[in-house]
Formats: sequence, C-alpha cells, structure tokens
Amino acid sequence: FPAGTVSGAPKVRAMEIIDELENTKRSYYAGAVGYFSFSGNMDTCITIRTILVKGRDAFIQAGGGIVADSIPSREYQETVNKAKAMVRAIEIAERGLIS
Repeated sequence: FPAGTVSGAPKVRAMEIIDELENTKRSYYAGAVGYFSFSGNMDTCITIRTILVKGRDAFIQAGGGIVADSIPSREYQETVNKAKAMVRAIEIAERGLIS
C-alpha cells in the first residue's frame, strides 16, 4: 500500500520519488478505509480526497491522476478544485455549528 493507482509505476521507484518530493507524509491520504459489519456487510475505499482534523486545524489532501497525455496545468487545476471543494465543505460545516 498505497495502491498503484495513487502511487504510480513502477511502484518501488514511484514510492521513492514520492518520498523525495513530498515534504509531508500522506497519513490517511491514498490509504484504505472501510468497515466490516456483524451482518456480513463490507465497504471499503481508497481515500483520494481527505480532510484530517487535529484540534482546530484541518489538513486537506487531494491529487490527480497523471498519465502519458496529461496536461500539467489542467491536472494542477483539477487538484486545486478538489481541495477548494473540501475547504467549502468545512466552511459550510462551521456555519452550521455556529448558527
């Protein structure tokens, strides 16, 4: 772990590059979250957009899928848009708590 869809390939080298370039550990981002119920149900996912709240701080992580024909500026903007949506969700939640 993380899954190849969020680390890249070849996996070992991709993980080395991630470690070299990213100055913050991914924590839950790109990991697996799920549950198993007592009735036999299961639901899991790869966390591709996350908000980790520690005290009064919220840490937002989002990314995009880079492939051979990706346009870097568009991938960057897609990532920014995903993060902005999570910021907006926090703003809405804060208003609900204050009202």
